[in-house]
Amino acid sequence: MGSVPSTPLKSDNARPQDTAEYLIGTFVGEKSFPISSDFWQKLLELPLNFRWPAHRVLQACELLEQNNQYTRHLAKILIHLSWCLQECISASGAPSGAYDKAVNAVYISSVFLKHLIESAKSDDIEELYLFLDVKEPIPKDFIQDESIENLVMHTVLSFISSVDVSPNTYLLHLELLNFMLIAMSTQLLCGPSPGPKDVNPFIDAAIVQDNSLVSLVVHKLLLNYISQPGMPFKSSSYSIFYEGSQPSVLQRVGSAAANFVLLPLSYLGSSRGEGSRSPLVDCSLLVLLVLIHYHKCVVSNESITDLSVDGHTSDSLLKENTYFSDNPYCKALENATDFEFDRIDVEGNAYTDPVVRLPFASLFDTLGMCLADEAAVLLLYSLLEGNSDFLEYVLVRTDLDTLLIPILEALYDAPRKTPNQIYMLLIILLILSQDLSFNASIHKLILPGVPWYKERLLHQTSLGSLMVIILIRTVQYNLSKLRDVYLHTTCLATLANMAPHVHRLSSYASQRLVSLFYMLSRKYNKLAELRDDRMHLAKGSNSLTEDMSTELHIYTDFLRLVLEILNAILTHALPRNPEVF
Repeated sequence: MGSVPSTPLKSDNARPQDTAEYLIGTFVGEKSFPISSDFWQKLLELPLNFRWPAHRVLQACELLEQNNQYTRHLAKILIHLSWCLQECISASGAPSGAYDKAVNAVYISSVFLKHLIESAKSDDIEELYLFLDVKEPIPKDFIQDESIENLVMHTVLSFISSVDVSPNTYLLHLELLNFMLIAMSTQLLCGPSPGPKDVNPFIDAAIVQDNSLVSLVVHKLLLNYISQPGMPFKSSSYSIFYEGSQPSVLQRVGSAAANFVLLPLSYLGSSRGEGSRSPLVDCSLLVLLVLIHYHKCVVSNESITDLSVDGHTSDSLLKENTYFSDNPYCKALENATDFEFDRIDVEGNAYTDPVVRLPFASLFDTLGMCLADEAAVLLLYSLLEGNSDFLEYVLVRTDLDTLLIPILEALYDAPRKTPNQIYMLLIILLILSQDLSFNASIHKLILPGVPWYKERLLHQTSLGSLMVIILIRTVQYNLSKLRDVYLHTTCLATLANMAPHVHRLSSYASQRLVSLFYMLSRKYNKLAELRDDRMHLAKGSNSLTEDMSTELHIYTDFLRLVLEILNAILTHALPRNPEVF
């Protein structure tokens, strides 16, 4: 950036690049401009269509990091972003000068906010200086007592929820979602698990919004995911912070920030699924997942009275208890209902609280098409685990293969998945297998072929038989590679739920089930012999056999589960499954 000129370049012959140099240099420089200065209008009206190399972007970010505590320019541009969004909402998102300024404001804010969060020296988020200096002249339309992070998140969420996505508004929607992912990534500064001292100003501000706004936001984000709006042909991201043909800093950050924010869930990785669609669709889903899985740890003080030895009471003591506060976004998702039905409580009264109403049929079909994307798997899990209406809807569908085939194919490709991804897929199957009608219906649906299954030609195989084959294959992979007890138990528990309802199990599935029993038996016998030999050599010492005894106990439990599965089939469903016998 270099030094900043003392006066703007006002010459009519000045190159636009020079104007950009000056305005960005002034923004990151030492001089503080009041929030009402016309400098902000010039900065936000600047067409950001120039290419800057990455090292200059980094230099600008470092300068703002040094000077922001004196200039508070990050806070000021966030305030201007809020004002521009308020004007856009009033204009119903129609193209206007406020729209262009809002895009510029959110883009610049995202790039510099991302750097400040990443370079924070501690979890003290006050390094962002999200407040104005006490000497700052305050405009009459600015509420001084309102926090800047609350003002920004309220207007961002209000715009997202109230302004429809169209070719004219697509870019602003996309940049706002990217901004949210970056702003909410302050969780990275905290520990691996939420604590009462964690400070995440932007996502905390989002959590305390009115329930009516929360419901509208969840509704809009899910509609974005369902409708899959593509990027308009004429729409393009700004390139002032590009380096050659490489993705912009913001584009790289948007994906990275989203994935890292979800790392505490031990699920999403840095890779993207093959089902990737337009960036707006991906960002909508990621923002929703971050919001619904955020846990705010709070402290409550309980007064307790300490009794002395002689029976007299002493002074009251304060006992601190920590708990997670309610997440309104999670509740909104859990209470979402099909738009074809009105929600009625047990007494026949309609719900008065704001309820997210969605086309469950479209959501079901969209999830089925996108389950190659791990974020879609997490959304499906969240819906099945938390929303009883959606779970019931899924269970009554006759085309369960829409969801199950992509899940089973992902499990078939387990060597390319992380253990956490495999576990999430298995949990979904476990939830579904708890329903009796599900276990019965999957054996009635016949698949003409399974082209992605390479070990054997599966022709006219029931969906239930395929599910048994894949679960057993996952067990075998886990035993040989991962050796994860919980993953193994989840597989066998799902098979145990299915066993009493098995119908016309294919010969190949029956063979795999019996082979699983023999494989576990051999491993059990081998471990038992090794343990006995070790005990004999150790002459009674337990130190050499403790680990082996633990593993033997695990295999004992595995064998017991497999025997229960076989017994359930032989007892309740043998006439319907001659291949097992």
